[in-house]
Amino acid sequence: MANQPPLDLAGIPNASISPSSSFWDRITTWASENKALVYTIAGVAVVVTGAGAVYYFSDSRPSGASTGTEEKRKASKKERRKAKKEKETEKDGSSAEKAVPSETSETPAAPVKQQPTVEAETPDSSLPQVDESNVDSFTDEQRKDYSTKLKAAGNKAYGDKNYNEAISLYGKAILCKPDPIFYSNRAACYNALGDWDKVVEDTTAAISLDNEYVKALNRRANAYEHLTKYSEALLDYTASCIIDGFRNDQSAASVERVLKKVAETKAKGVLESREKKLPSPTFVTNYLQSFRPKPPPAGLEETAELDQESGLGQLQLGLVSMSKRSAEGFEEAANAFEKALELGDLGEHEALAYNMRGTFKYLRAQNQEALDDLSQSIKLQPSLTQSFIKRASMHLELGDREAAANDFEQAIQQNKGDPDIYYHRAQLHFILGEYAEANKDYQKSMDLDKDFIFSHIQFGVTQYKMGSIASSMATFRKCIKNFDKVPDVYNYYGELLLDQQKYQEAIEKFDMAVEMERQAKPLGMNVLPLINKALALFQWKQDFQEAENLCQKALIIDPECDIAVATMAQLLLQQGKVTEALKYFERAAELSRTEGEMINALSYAEATRTQLEVQEKYPQLTSRLNGFNQGLSGAPMR
Repeated sequence: MANQPPLDLAGIPNASISPSSSFWDRITTWASENKALVYTIAGVAVVVTGAGAVYYFSDSRPSGASTGTEEKRKASKKERRKAKKEKETEKDGSSAEKAVPSETSETPAAPVKQQPTVEAETPDSSLPQVDESNVDSFTDEQRKDYSTKLKAAGNKAYGDKNYNEAISLYGKAILCKPDPIFYSNRAACYNALGDWDKVVEDTTAAISLDNEYVKALNRRANAYEHLTKYSEALLDYTASCIIDGFRNDQSAASVERVLKKVAETKAKGVLESREKKLPSPTFVTNYLQSFRPKPPPAGLEETAELDQESGLGQLQLGLVSMSKRSAEGFEEAANAFEKALELGDLGEHEALAYNMRGTFKYLRAQNQEALDDLSQSIKLQPSLTQSFIKRASMHLELGDREAAANDFEQAIQQNKGDPDIYYHRAQLHFILGEYAEANKDYQKSMDLDKDFIFSHIQFGVTQYKMGSIASSMATFRKCIKNFDKVPDVYNYYGELLLDQQKYQEAIEKFDMAVEMERQAKPLGMNVLPLINKALALFQWKQDFQEAENLCQKALIIDPECDIAVATMAQLLLQQGKVTEALKYFERAAELSRTEGEMINALSYAEATRTQLEVQEKYPQLTSRLNGFNQGLSGAPMR
């Protein structure tokens, strides 16, 4: 039981949202199979290898178990090692071949100026005189013979690092016979000289003569990478991987590297130009309810009669609007808190106003402004421990763990009896994988306030993460007994059941959560149970249609829900609806709140886009890609 795989529950309210716990990262696990990039989102794994995006289902069995696919992969590696050893023992007598690196140097771990392999033959001592003025006078047999001799001489010059001489000789060989190998060998010379444009020119000529010439594709991809033409490099590396049957580990690693560069470049441009806006109501609600509900301060109650054009009136309006739990309500609240501070005259409530404005700036990913507001709130009223907690969340998201821990310590010094401090510090430990420490703080939070449901839920999830499956399930059964009217309990219990492939029980729990949400807040319900049910039906019965319908319902209720959008993209992709899936992946990128989230979302989009481009540019490769997908599709989902 201790080997049970970790479960990522993306919807649990969490004020400690960091790059490692934000949506894309919390439900996306980066791993490596044959040095290929593996993404996991909501249980569906995406192998970015030669296909740009090859999708398969990951296995939920303990980590020691192996699958037929894994055994096949191991066997193929053994075969490749054997073949490589046999190749190394062959004697071809070619000094040019011995003078240069092996083929694997075509796709390095990072783009470097290389001395790639040339395809060699033994040179002849007597070389024909060939130029454009006399080449037409040769017979076909003479051209063939001359081209062979010139190529061999070019190989020798290359082996001697006389690259300009080699370029001239390969050029004459091309005059006699436009052979893709001659173009690729000349490209190797330009590669050694760092003339990347010439590399692209010659490899393109080689590929036009043989569009499955892997060496030329890898060589051109490397040149494109040096020219920072990352999309073009990604396409070539992807095609190369498909042609090679996904057996070239370094090509797969190159796809991973370039895909990340493409996504990072695009994310930077998008983030610089787009308007900062609030994330989905589902996200905002989950964040806000990660703090224990408290009544408004005296004088700011909803019944208090305040001038709406005063600072206090706007602060009151913001607090009331938040309770609506809708997109419009949250936007109204953000504007009201902004206006409250502009109008001023807030008296003892000024610290609260800075706290709330900072909260919504944080949700809009305006990190520095949010930090400034929370720091001002702490300066005005250190006893408002929530400001320390929120600032700690921001520090963690920005990668400053020490500052986050320091804020929690300061909060404890102000009020060691505040259960929110321990709950959110537990979240910090949880995000960092420090589950034993997390459980201690969750327990402390429950000891101080046994009525906050999310401490109990996260305590149970942490037990599950630690491999204490029986204890975790017992915790959730106890939660259902004590919080039988809270839909979140059924939703997250359902996720644990789904992870154990107890599909019928999981769906029953999701249905109960959906019905409770619908009755309690029909217009602003949490859509996560709908999405989880969609995943359950997909995993259990491969019921794509009903799974799609549920995701569409979730998007009608919350059009900005990134989890629903990403899940929809995966469902479409599994059905081979690549063009439609791409639209949803791009939409998921638009909805990303942070740079890390956007890079991951754009990685999906770019991998999918590249798959479409490969199919369009190399239609003969489509059947190979489909065959590979079918070979992987039989494994369990989680």
